[in-house]
Amino acid sequence: MKFNTTMPHGLKLYYKQELSLAKESFNKQHYQESWRYLERAHILSQPYPIEHTAVHWKMLMFGIRVKNTKEVLGQIPRLLIGGIKSFVGKVPVGNTGGANVPPLLPMEIPKDLQEIINSVKSMG
Repeated sequence: MKFNTTMPHGLKLYYKQELSLAKESFNKQHYQESWRYLERAHILSQPYPIEHTAVHWKMLMFGIRVKNTKEVLGQIPRLLIGGIKSFVGKVPVGNTGGANVPPLLPMEIPKDLQEIINSVKSMG
């Protein structure tokens, strides 16, 4: 079993960029765009417990701010379990992390994110 603890620096830069874009979009009240950036950050963070949990926290806060009860209720179990699943390497790869998708459903990773993940893997 592989235990994941630290997100590689190269990947963390892209992860932080997605979160920054999510915040910027949210502040402009571009909520769909903001959510899309959170989903992308989720995909990048899945294997790493701290960052994965942080994205679910941000998704929970998003749900609260836009008064989306389904999202709030859907994020609570993801917030509690997501980091543990990351730590032991048992995540549904590519899952976007929102309450609008089953929590264990693997999904296709967008091509640009897959290229980022591959480039970081090849470095280290």
